[in-house]
Amino acid sequence: MHPLPPKKMLIINILDILKRYSDEEHRLSQKDIIEILENEYSMKADRKAIKRNLMNLTESGYEIEYSESIRVNKNKEEETLYTDWYLVRDFTDAELRLLIDGLLFSKHIPYSQCKELIDKLKNLSNKYFDAKVKHIRNLPENIPANKQLFLTIEVLDEAISKNRQVSFVYNEYGTDKKRRPVKTGKGEIREYIINPYQIVATNGRYYLICNYDKYDDVSNYRLDKITDIRLLDSPAKPMKNVAGLENGLNLPKHMAEHIYMSPGRSVPAKFRAKSYLAGDIIDWFGRDVRFSNDTGDTVEVQVTVNEQAMIFWALQYGQHVEILQPIELREAVKNAVLEIAEKYCPGALNEKRENLR
Repeated sequence: MHPLPPKKMLIINILDILKRYSDEEHRLSQKDIIEILENEYSMKADRKAIKRNLMNLTESGYEIEYSESIRVNKNKEEETLYTDWYLVRDFTDAELRLLIDGLLFSKHIPYSQCKELIDKLKNLSNKYFDAKVKHIRNLPENIPANKQLFLTIEVLDEAISKNRQVSFVYNEYGTDKKRRPVKTGKGEIREYIINPYQIVATNGRYYLICNYDKYDDVSNYRLDKITDIRLLDSPAKPMKNVAGLENGLNLPKHMAEHIYMSPGRSVPAKFRAKSYLAGDIIDWFGRDVRFSNDTGDTVEVQVTVNEQAMIFWALQYGQHVEILQPIELREAVKNAVLEIAEKYCPGALNEKRENLR
């Protein structure tokens, strides 16, 4: 394929200059564009050609801003002067920085793919933007990578849209930091047949809300632990046949109940917490939490939450909360606390009981 003649390249090069060198804070005059064309593109053009091509770009739909002013020329005639040209960006630098930081904070995207996505985002701005995101050069490769992640997302998107089942291998990590497939009791790699309903992002990771076909309840799986996914021909189980999804998936409610995306059922729970934790409680459980008996020092809270998640949360905020109901949940937290205490103070509990006699 032969290169385009220089005259036809002029409009393309001008557009490239606007992309690389201009924004609202860095505006270009026609003289600036002429100099860049000559120095970096080995192309000469006069002001009229520059203006004509800039106008052609605006008429073609490119959002290019410029300033107009009236001046009197040497013939004492008024003429319009066009200057301060710049290309309006689809994303501001602040928005790009927010997107890049979102990638940096993610825990599920492999390093190489994260770096590639960041470079693509950087290219949506101009040369001045690079100085604002120097921190990305120190992005560490400190998490195990699953290079199948994007394929997994594509297959799940198709399965959800077509209402079909998928199969995959689920993995866990060992102390050697290597990924290993979950196996059956016979030592064979377990094949998961799943009815997928929704992909969500929380706690810096992607999760699949679904039903493991062997059971009738809701499951949550981390996408970065999924490998060897296949789209099946079999139709997905209707949500109405899954316990907890009889009326469909209420995503805000599901996320509020599954704060750690733990599997298992949700139950009504009641706990007493320090009043100053109100903001944290709303952050974790959503605005549907119910507060009562506020003494100014403590408050009682009612939530519907996944059982295992509530145990984790109660241990995380152990010094500030007390589970009241259900009794089974309170006992589970108490037993966990006793087990922890025994690890840090061996024999202390037995000694205390002896002293109380």
